[in-house]
Amino acid sequence: MTADSTGRITDHLAAENITLQGLLDALADPVRRSIVRQLAHSDRDVACGTFDISVSRSTGTHHFKALRQAGIIWQHYEGTLKMNTLRRADLERAFPGLLDAVVDAAHREADRESAPESAPAPAS
Repeated sequence: MTADSTGRITDHLAAENITLQGLLDALADPVRRSIVRQLAHSDRDVACGTFDISVSRSTGTHHFKALRQAGIIWQHYEGTLKMNTLRRADLERAFPGLLDAVVDAAHREADRESAPESAPAPAS
């Protein structure tokens, strides 16, 4: 996908301008890591409104914009749906292994959050 195919979205970061600082800043937020994790496990583009995130629509829009401007995702419209694609190849070229490490860590983080809390051990 090229920047020209994104239509109304004009602030995608060029692959050569992706920085480690920008990636780390964007990925510091747990909602954004969740979005990246969900995209990494999808075999197709995903519409904004279908992600499992527990934030308002306007807050979600902010998170998608941060990911887009950091160079982590491409966004484009299909009709009225804003679709999201993980820029896996660009990220792997810029920082080999980083995306896989982030996705693995985000998956472990999600597993911990969904696991029932264990009861404290009785005092002896």
